[in-house]
Amino acid sequence: MTSLGRTTLWIMVGGSLILALSLGTRHGFGLFLPPMSAEFGWGREVFAFSIALQNLVWGLAQPFTGALADRLGAKRTIIVGGVLYAVGLVLMGLADSPWSLSLSAGLLIGLGLSGTSFSVILGAIGRAVPVEKRSMAMGIASAAGSFGQFAMLPGTLGLIGWLGWSSALLVLGLLVALIVPLAGMIKDHPLPVVGHEQTLGEAVREACGHSGFWLLSLGFFVCGFQVVFIGVHLPAYLVDQHLPAVVGTTVLALIGLFNVFGTYFSGWLGGRMSKPRLLSALYLARAVVIAAFVMAPLTTWSAYAFGIAMGLLWLSTVPLTNGTVATLFGVRNLSMLGGIVYLFHQIGAFLGGWLGGYLYDQTGSYDLVWQISILLSLMAAALNWPVREQPVARLQGVGAGA
Repeated sequence: MTSLGRTTLWIMVGGSLILALSLGTRHGFGLFLPPMSAEFGWGREVFAFSIALQNLVWGLAQPFTGALADRLGAKRTIIVGGVLYAVGLVLMGLADSPWSLSLSAGLLIGLGLSGTSFSVILGAIGRAVPVEKRSMAMGIASAAGSFGQFAMLPGTLGLIGWLGWSSALLVLGLLVALIVPLAGMIKDHPLPVVGHEQTLGEAVREACGHSGFWLLSLGFFVCGFQVVFIGVHLPAYLVDQHLPAVVGTTVLALIGLFNVFGTYFSGWLGGRMSKPRLLSALYLARAVVIAAFVMAPLTTWSAYAFGIAMGLLWLSTVPLTNGTVATLFGVRNLSMLGGIVYLFHQIGAFLGGWLGGYLYDQTGSYDLVWQISILLSLMAAALNWPVREQPVARLQGVGAGA
């Protein structure tokens, strides 16, 4: 194996482990909603707002952390993000008021996630692998993050049952701190300058002048709305429907498990078919799955079937969306441009997390949010269909590595 091959392998393995820890921990936050709300007498909106704020901060910070990773390398960005994430979890475990919950779970963890999740990790991978293997490599790393969601969810539930919600968060903080040494595996360096180096401002202006960039961003907004609404509120929704609490945990675990296969195969298909057309198909499939779930009689087995189906579609959008951005604009500024697209995802995540709690407190039901999710899926399918995978004029005849 060549030196380049070893470096690429280290980046793939390290990035996959970091995503597994980062996303696996985040996937279980919905399990803390009932015990924290019950202990402090909060409505569901208080916890939902802190998680919504987390996603908004994550999204707002993502273009800046992405730009740092593009210019300074991903390693330093990941270390800072890992520290903020771990401290945020510890302070979340000590939170006893809405403002302290928003500071810890919202601000600090949101900043931490921006340095330890998709845009930074997939940007490093996109620079490390050849263009023909890029979609597959991103799919593999995303699948590893999905496996973390599956593997850590029952562990998080077990910690809550064994130690209580506060001590469980302290343990998760120690676990997330492992991201800091794992960052040493990301031997990512900014690409060498060839001719005129595109400035950050030029990269942003180029992307903002491209219709495909906006269509991808608006479509990704829908993904964020749906995954955070489901991740935060589904366990409580199922309990409201008189199913045992363990069913909600199992459904989230099934989402994580089948997301492994979904993200892997979406990355594989993205190297062989039109990624925007695949995105349209994924969003249409989400609309069908959500509609069937809320319209059919709810049972334990229908909930499990929903978890399996949504898992296959859960983060399958990530390698396809980031891969399309790389095809259109190259990889030199991939973490930053991917971060801007991800900002739209997180604006949707903010609305999905907060609106779920707000409308529940106002109406006593999640029905309206489910209906909004179905309509948004149809909108996202329509938005992604016209996007064409053709590099901008600057890259034609140069290659996507610029």
